[in-house]
Amino acid sequence: MRASESELHIGQRIGLEMLWAGARLFAAMPYWLKYYVFENLLFFVLYHLLRYRRKVVWNNLRNSFPEKSEAELWIIRRRFYRTLAELFVDTVDMADMTHEKGRMMLTVEGLEEHVGRVRGRDWIAMTAHFGCWEYCSYWGLYEPSQVVVAVYHPLRSRIMECFYRRLRNSAYATTVTMKESLRFYLRHRDGGFGGKNLVMGLIADQNPPRRPDSHWFRFLNQDSIFYDGGEKLALRCHLPVYFVKMERVQRGRYRMSFELLYDGEEQVAPNEITERYVRHLEQMICARPELWMWSHRRWKHFKDR
Repeated sequence: MRASESELHIGQRIGLEMLWAGARLFAAMPYWLKYYVFENLLFFVLYHLLRYRRKVVWNNLRNSFPEKSEAELWIIRRRFYRTLAELFVDTVDMADMTHEKGRMMLTVEGLEEHVGRVRGRDWIAMTAHFGCWEYCSYWGLYEPSQVVVAVYHPLRSRIMECFYRRLRNSAYATTVTMKESLRFYLRHRDGGFGGKNLVMGLIADQNPPRRPDSHWFRFLNQDSIFYDGGEKLALRCHLPVYFVKMERVQRGRYRMSFELLYDGEEQVAPNEITERYVRHLEQMICARPELWMWSHRRWKHFKDR
């Protein structure tokens, strides 16, 4: 259930404000201190001391890349923990965000071409837990006539739920839960959100509950199921769908580009849009496997034989 800051009791409010003040202080620190001191220290803690979800990470890598040697998988695993440490720094750094800083942290490849394609219309951006996916919301810095609607799952902790919503909500981005996303779009699609066009941002690589009619995809050498909400919304409302490709340039710096999955008009077979997303995601992961979140328990369900 989505928590509101007004619903927090006094102890939770104090905890939230202390957490926010700490994040703001951290975000104001010099780049070198955040990314070459704190990040390195956090990597040491996660990888060597806590050994955070080592077994989950190793099993996911071994099952996804059976053709790779243990030495190759070991290198990917170690680099992944670097990504995990950097992701923490990237996310907290968003507590003190300006337009100039946002444009420095994220650049857009093929900007003019993409703006020309989507200006004046709503569209769907399908992304994944790859690199710092939180940076995807900065699209509104480049196209102020659009607002990114980040669709997400509420967190169990009320304090962390409110904290993350502070990080994600801005003049160019807002958050809405997955359960509310369709109603939100139908209510605001005709310029009802400040007169701006809506970009429905979906992190579509999460592990959904299994249904009797779940469609199975072959993904990273394993039978997998994916959320199909993006496809359903696209077909119902005739919205174009773009795959968001993220490329890490250096610590805390990313380049984003968009690849068309569906133009909003094409006649497609059931699950075809999701299939295209899965193929693009697999290609991106294979190119830079250390940037995907291997610590998530992604393969909880198994296809009946």
